[in-house]
Amino acid sequence: MTQKTGPLKGIRIVELAGIGPSPMAAMMLADLGATVLRIDRTEPVKLGVERPLKYNLMLRNRQTIAADLKTTAGRDLVLQLVEKADGLIEGFRPGVTERLGLGPDDCLARNPRLVYGRMTGWGQDGPLSHAAGHDLNYIAVTGVLDAIGRDGQPPTPPLNLVGDYGGGGMYLALGMVAAMLEARSSGKGQVVDAAICDGAASLGTSLFGMHAAGLLAPRGQNILDAGTPWYEVYQCADDKWISIAPIEGKFYSDLVQRLGLGPAELGDQNERADWPRARQAFAAKFRTRPRDAWCALLEGTDACFAPVMTPAEAPMHPHLVARKTFIDVEGVMQPAPAPRFSRTVCGVPVGPREISEEGTREALEDWLGEG
Repeated sequence: MTQKTGPLKGIRIVELAGIGPSPMAAMMLADLGATVLRIDRTEPVKLGVERPLKYNLMLRNRQTIAADLKTTAGRDLVLQLVEKADGLIEGFRPGVTERLGLGPDDCLARNPRLVYGRMTGWGQDGPLSHAAGHDLNYIAVTGVLDAIGRDGQPPTPPLNLVGDYGGGGMYLALGMVAAMLEARSSGKGQVVDAAICDGAASLGTSLFGMHAAGLLAPRGQNILDAGTPWYEVYQCADDKWISIAPIEGKFYSDLVQRLGLGPAELGDQNERADWPRARQAFAAKFRTRPRDAWCALLEGTDACFAPVMTPAEAPMHPHLVARKTFIDVEGVMQPAPAPRFSRTVCGVPVGPREISEEGTREALEDWLGEG
């Protein structure tokens, strides 16, 4: 493992192996410079989407060892590591680590300054806390899923970005950083209860404000959900797609002038009755040229335009190339650490590592000063 750099350099995190949001949180902390030691299972377990290790990118940037947490030796090893840690991440159902002898009371007894990060879908309490679920279920119950989709169609699952990674992993990472910062002044650790349903609801704060104000129309009839013709995606002559989002009048004017359209074709931007014909006019216009031609005309202007890139294309977009938004790590193109820091610059990630005797020895020497 290369020398860590970044604003969290010197922070140590023990990660009890999980899937989805807890590895996301661990990856984010590791990308920002924390030393994260992942404690994996001794036997493979079929959870999540299987893939070759080198492509399981959320396992990047950390050392990994194996331990059977159901054994005394495995439990004792974790508690030894906890003594040297600033934080711990676990993503089991409520009560599992308590039964293993690795719950918050067990760990905080060994290290009172420890921040104990818990990642679940439903939270540590409540009537659903012990039920199984996945991203889609957690954002469904919060009211967020109902708002995502087109008019007259069912809600659209937004991958697992809103729940697992946005409402889950990112909120756990933020919560742990906040608690570790507080621990520096108080000398006391605490438990961070990060539930995906809580985080997803929090992400929807603006949505609920619009609802409370009576400004939220049914799904697919609002500004940001394809309800308007000017916050939308359109297909081009080559069957590729572009996006337009000129919400403000001055940006809308810039777009329509560059397209050679006007009130005769579009009507009034803010007149709902004119939206169907404006949508037809935009669709017909964008169908007349291939995507690259529209990029040449509109990209970099105030028309609020961008091509819809595929995952294969995105790393080659000139803007993302210039910013090094994507980087090649050991032959795998992937997003670079984010955000960026002017002084405590984050290092280049290290790809996921197989568990090995040498790697285990190195990790334990780093943490405990022993092989």
